[in-house]
Amino acid sequence: MSPLNINTLRCEALFASALPQSDLVASIEVRMAIVETLRTLGARGCAEWVAQEYGDYPEAAVARMRWARFLVAHAFAVPEAAAEDPATEDWGEHHTW
Repeated sequence: MSPLNINTLRCEALFASALPQSDLVASIEVRMAIVETLRTLGARGCAEWVAQEYGDYPEAAVARMRWARFLVAHAFAVPEAAAEDPATEDWGEHHTW
């Protein structure tokens, strides 16, 4: 069995959540919906929900997963300031020990 990608898990949980599909969703709402759904269904339950919806309503499932992926990407994005922070650099390349 391959390791589960955390973003895949987040997307499946948001997909399976009760959060209504909308463009106006705050990051905190996305995060809370993911946590609540994982507590309720678990990782396997979320995956089963996604599979069931793709089987029953494939067109709607594609749209909801696209929505979930977009919101997860934005809710868990790394701010550019952190990416430029020298504290996040690989010190092994810049310093000799």
